[in-house]
Amino acid sequence: MQQHIQYCTTSDGIRLAYSIIGRGSPIVRAPHWFSHLEHDLESPVFSPLLVGCARQHSLLRYDARGIGLSQRDDVEISFDKWVSDLEAIVDHAKLDRFVLLGLSQGAAQAIAYASRHPERVTHLIICGGFTRGLLHRENPEKQKETFELSCALVRNGWGSDDESYRQFFTSQFIPNASKELQHLLNEMQRVAATPQMAERFVRAIADIDVTRELPRIKTPTLVLHSTGDLRAPYSFAQEIAAGISGARLVPLDSRNHIVLADEPAYRVMSDGITDFLGDNRMRGPLWGAAPFFQRLDAAVGSLQRNWLVKLVVIAGTLVSAGLAFFQLWRMLAR
Repeated sequence: MQQHIQYCTTSDGIRLAYSIIGRGSPIVRAPHWFSHLEHDLESPVFSPLLVGCARQHSLLRYDARGIGLSQRDDVEISFDKWVSDLEAIVDHAKLDRFVLLGLSQGAAQAIAYASRHPERVTHLIICGGFTRGLLHRENPEKQKETFELSCALVRNGWGSDDESYRQFFTSQFIPNASKELQHLLNEMQRVAATPQMAERFVRAIADIDVTRELPRIKTPTLVLHSTGDLRAPYSFAQEIAAGISGARLVPLDSRNHIVLADEPAYRVMSDGITDFLGDNRMRGPLWGAAPFFQRLDAAVGSLQRNWLVKLVVIAGTLVSAGLAFFQLWRMLAR
């Protein structure tokens, strides 16, 4: 899908890169620390949801300060800056009212914005979100150990050729994905941010706490969350849904923090979003908007994970080899 990169300058002089794809009433996606405007649309991990949103809406996406195509040097990183950047982007794009989508870390930004600007947000969609970073969760000593480990992994190996450092995060984001998809997400992390900036994001994310914002939200809200999420436990979805009056919670039967297009939970998520927005449900393969070779790779990967298919392939290969040997024997026997 074609996109045109544009730039917005914040009140503190930081350049933010953004783009709008699709047509229709606007959806704004709050960014997370893996975002990259160009690579998101090419990624089989992120592109299905993005392209799906753009089928019936115009989707505004932007890279957060310090990552992707936005300004990377001389930037202040904090949660308040992230929220003010969201305010600057929608004002620059002249969006009066819009649907606000928050995925993972972006959920907290979306919650804060919807709480402070109820007149601007028509619908709030939270996917795999959380209200509290590691430093504000139960069992603080254990959480602090996890936090320090995350910072050390980012600091020492984020930019290296050794994927094992980044695999720590990938195995929490998409544990059930194929090795090929996990490799792509590993590379996406390195492209999105430098090790120094990634660590600053980890530290800022750990200090997030928007629980007090929840009761102030009056916007219709949809909460989607994987029940086996390893990155953000399902209890966070329950906390968000309970804290926002009238919020609708849709559980997704998956262990992936980012639900993948070839798993049944993706259909549930897609239908949940379209029903919530009053859109027409998509018929046929939801991941059909992806490039042909991307769909082919996903289909092949799915088949490769099926042992029955593997046995059939092996049996077919043995039969073919046997027939070839028989034909050769007949020719030599003449």
